[in-house]
Amino acid sequence: MGGCFCIPGEPSLSWGPGKDTSSKDPTISSEFISSSENKEKCFLPQNMIPDLTLSFSVKSRSRRCVNGPLQEAARRRLWALENEDQEVRALFKDLSARLVGIQSQKAQFLITFKTMEEIWKFSTYLNLGYVSTCLEHLLFDHKYWLNCRLVEDTEIHVSIDDKHLETIYLGLLIQEGRGKCKAWKEYEREEKDELNFHQGESIEIIGFVIPGLQWFIGKSALSGEVGFVPTRIIDPDSYSPMSKNSAFFSDEEKCSLGFLGSDRKAECVSFLRTLAQTDITSVYQLSGFESIQSLPNDLSVSQSEGFKETRPGGAWEEHQAVGSGQSSSSEDSSLEEELLSAASDTYHLPEPDNLDDPELLMNLNTAQEEEEAENFTPLLAFLDHEGYADHFKSLYDFSFSFLTSSFYSYSEEDELMAYLEASRKWAKRSHMTWAHARLCFLLGRLSVRKVKLSQARVYFEEAIHILNGAFKDLSLVAALYINLAAIYLRQRLRHKGSSLLEKAGTLLACLPDREYSAMSELDVVAYVLRQGIVSGSCPLEARACFLAIRLLLSLGRHDEVLPFAERLQLLSGHPSTSDAATTILSFLYDKKYLPHLAVASARLRGTQSVQEMTLPIWQVHLVLQNITKLLGISSPSWGEVSSLACPALRQALTYCEEQADWSTQRVLCLILSKVYLQHRSPDGAIHYLSQALRLGQLLSEQEAFESSLCLAWAYLLSSQPKKALDILEPFLYSLKETESVIHKGVVYNLMGLALQGEGRVYRAAKSYLRALNRAQEVGDVRNQAVALANLGHLTLKSWPQQPARNYLLQSVKLYSTLQASMETDMELVQVLLWLAQVQVYGRQLASGRFCYEMALLFGLRHQHLKSQLQVTKSLCHFYSSVSPNPAACITYHEHWLTLAQQLRDREMEGRLLESLGQLYRNLNTSSSLRRSLTCIKESLRIFTDLGERDKAAEAWLGAGRLHYLMQEDELVELYLQTAIQKALKSEEPSLALKLYEEAGDVFFNGTRHRHRAVEYYRTGAVPLARRMKTVRTELRIFNKLAELQISLEGYEKALEFATLAARLSTVAEDQRQELVAFHRLATVYYSLHMYEMAEDCYLKTLSLCPPWLQTPKEALYYAKVYYRLGQLTFYQLKDAHDATEYFWLALAAAVLLGDEELQDVIRTRLDNICQSPLWHSCPSGRSSERARWLSGGGLFL
Repeated sequence: MGGCFCIPGEPSLSWGPGKDTSSKDPTISSEFISSSENKEKCFLPQNMIPDLTLSFSVKSRSRRCVNGPLQEAARRRLWALENEDQEVRALFKDLSARLVGIQSQKAQFLITFKTMEEIWKFSTYLNLGYVSTCLEHLLFDHKYWLNCRLVEDTEIHVSIDDKHLETIYLGLLIQEGRGKCKAWKEYEREEKDELNFHQGESIEIIGFVIPGLQWFIGKSALSGEVGFVPTRIIDPDSYSPMSKNSAFFSDEEKCSLGFLGSDRKAECVSFLRTLAQTDITSVYQLSGFESIQSLPNDLSVSQSEGFKETRPGGAWEEHQAVGSGQSSSSEDSSLEEELLSAASDTYHLPEPDNLDDPELLMNLNTAQEEEEAENFTPLLAFLDHEGYADHFKSLYDFSFSFLTSSFYSYSEEDELMAYLEASRKWAKRSHMTWAHARLCFLLGRLSVRKVKLSQARVYFEEAIHILNGAFKDLSLVAALYINLAAIYLRQRLRHKGSSLLEKAGTLLACLPDREYSAMSELDVVAYVLRQGIVSGSCPLEARACFLAIRLLLSLGRHDEVLPFAERLQLLSGHPSTSDAATTILSFLYDKKYLPHLAVASARLRGTQSVQEMTLPIWQVHLVLQNITKLLGISSPSWGEVSSLACPALRQALTYCEEQADWSTQRVLCLILSKVYLQHRSPDGAIHYLSQALRLGQLLSEQEAFESSLCLAWAYLLSSQPKKALDILEPFLYSLKETESVIHKGVVYNLMGLALQGEGRVYRAAKSYLRALNRAQEVGDVRNQAVALANLGHLTLKSWPQQPARNYLLQSVKLYSTLQASMETDMELVQVLLWLAQVQVYGRQLASGRFCYEMALLFGLRHQHLKSQLQVTKSLCHFYSSVSPNPAACITYHEHWLTLAQQLRDREMEGRLLESLGQLYRNLNTSSSLRRSLTCIKESLRIFTDLGERDKAAEAWLGAGRLHYLMQEDELVELYLQTAIQKALKSEEPSLALKLYEEAGDVFFNGTRHRHRAVEYYRTGAVPLARRMKTVRTELRIFNKLAELQISLEGYEKALEFATLAARLSTVAEDQRQELVAFHRLATVYYSLHMYEMAEDCYLKTLSLCPPWLQTPKEALYYAKVYYRLGQLTFYQLKDAHDATEYFWLALAAAVLLGDEELQDVIRTRLDNICQSPLWHSCPSGRSSERARWLSGGGLFL
């Protein structure tokens, strides 16, 4: 397709409400507008970047500024989608754009287009607000959708590169007008169907004046004549302008688009009642069951009936017009193909069942000759009526109804053509103008039906010539001009009938409530649409879109309506126009499986000036259908609803309030309360249930009772048992007068839950027992099982374990007798979890494990994700802490990870991958280390996507540690340095300090390249610790440095670090840390053969020990230190007497320790010392002097 394609809009496209500008020269035909400037705008420069940048910001309507927290939340969500962008690609595919990339830091998308149609559609969606609304669906979670005020106050502002699209879109918005006008100069008609008038003459406008058309139909105030009037000579100030961009000229036309879906209210209300249905009045509630009940089901279960797509032949198809049987099934089928298809079968006129038109019933089965004039007299008299009459309506309509209403008992179309041709001749001979013209029109229509377009053209031209500019039957004139124009367009005869084409477009667009006469009118509509686009006339373009929609709907060609409806929605400024177009768009998007657009169009229904937008019930049903498609989930059996539906449900609630529909209002309140309870937001549920209670009291006693129980249950879930009791206690007295045993049992059970919540255990137990008795009276096994389980849960928390175990076992036995269903099995899961706790507390680990695994099997059976999640958490704890089993622990962590992925909880997924990495690393095998590395790198990607810099940096370091364990030394430094750089960029010194130390620990705790730890400790961690004044951390690092240098035999450096550690230990005021530091310093001195210093440091450590030995470890430490001192003094310092004292002290500690072997070793040493020559050569020791020195101040460093 050659040339350029321009979409009208503002000169600088702001993608907001446009401003109208008037044409520079109204006398110049828009068809001939052409300039070098416009040509340049129609083509993209060669260096134009093909990608379009789409930026967004989350703004507060009330504050008129960016909502910082929401903007950051949206950016973080976008960051998470940056690497897994399938969901974003699917969204932009629905929006007719192609995603190139995501720039989450800038809150931008890069998109591109391949065809002009994509650009047209995307710009339409952008202007309609669909892009902003769809981004809300993408970027916000349930916490946002449940906050009604936040949703109403928030808007996503989307901006694009205007200049990029300005080169494609071109045009002006022009005002339109109606009423009376004045000619600003004299005009003498050039053809007989035009109107003569003088300068200043008043002209009445018939129909409307639409900018972009060269003509309108006017009536002279002086002569009363009707004809075409050129718009270029009308004073634009002489008539009142119409409201902007109105595509509808009457209420009838507006209503013609509003019928879709309006008859589905009963079906939709029934569906909503199913969603709101609750069994709270007959089924007991399980204590703590909200932990499972409120969690959504699996995402892959097949759709329920309520959310399936409408089947062919349903409500949508029931609205097809009479001529739908002749529509083409292919979007690309041409008019010739349609006409050939229509003419391929022999046409048979059926016998009319009901004769609605009594004016003329022609029976053509006569035996007389055609030439006898009296045979044609009734027909000619009928057709020769001057002007329009109601009974002529069937002649001009779309469905050829005149054949059955006026000509019956006829089976051959050729004979009918011959009869009408003969009638035409008699009318011509008799100078019966109107009969002649109408017969030519009928013959032309039948010729088109037989695909004899040239013959039809002759008939239509003859009819127009005969009328000689008469407009008394405007329907006939319009049908003639439009049918003839359609043939000119099909035969490419524009040069012959350019003026007629313009006038036909005027008759088509400017006359309200005109009936269609042929499917070929679509060609003329397309011509008018092109005129509107080329001239930049939004009113004309909108009107053409409306006409195309109405005609295509009449033809039953719904698939072709969408682009016209989208353009009409964009161009329309009136709420009535917007609502009607939205109605169609919602249906079409639903049919074409475009859930993002279907939901967005329904949400944007109405105008922004209306504070509370309303939504009809049938559109709520459509929104619920498409939200499930949008999220890729189906409706669970419990009737759960996504939080995305909350705005639509609230709008429907407002609609029902306006309609005073109490019953549906109550249903919507119950559904909204369910949504809030699903997401553990009972406060919102309480708000809507309070409304439901007030409405229920207006409806019936049963509905009031049900609403009261629901409200009491919501109070229990919000930990407000006192308010629940205030609702429930009055029922104990009112229900005494009734015979409803089940209702009494339900109330007793809920009261038990409320009393348990208040800590009134004995009264709660009584209520549960009464509820159990009521269930036993009526033989309700499920309610008996729930009551017993509640008793077991109560005693589990309050009394010894045995009663709880008995109650819970009885409950499990009763559940096992019930027919399997999701509701009862999920209750059983909760009971099994309680029973498992009882068994584990009683150290019956095998039984506890069995209960846990049975509970998991029930969750798997129904593919209920979060019940599996709850059980899997318990199993992971069981196998990690209660009954350690690394292999089983890893298995259940893997299942937990799968559940997190199915629930799309990226944060949980990242944490689980981190835990799995640790578990695999603990196995310390080649394969487990490789698997651990995979988990850590996956968690790294997720934490990076989520913007959790701390966790991402730790994941980088974890990967480096694993590469070290796997002896891939070339990658270790890379990962460690990256981790530290990430931490430094985050401007969090505590994180950087932690990672510097942990990076050093990788080498410190290893067996290779241990010297590399010094760099991370000394040059990285120590300066940060000093800057942050974290003395304890600095002390710990110097202790590690000293220990490292000792192991590496670098005693000189070890002395430096140990001395600094000893100094810091005196400042830290931690006696234990001081003892460790001096002990290590003593070890360094000993290694450096500085024995006196070593002796002094050992004595310092002993002075820091408690005076009374309290544990065997302390006694052993004393024994070892004194033994070391004895050896050091005897062998190195050559002081036998001091050595003897140290050994005696070591022996005393060994006696306290009770270590006979150690005692024997020390006694042997003592004997050797006493028998040695040194004992006799050294008369006395110096231990007393050292003791006095230490007590006087100790060692100076």
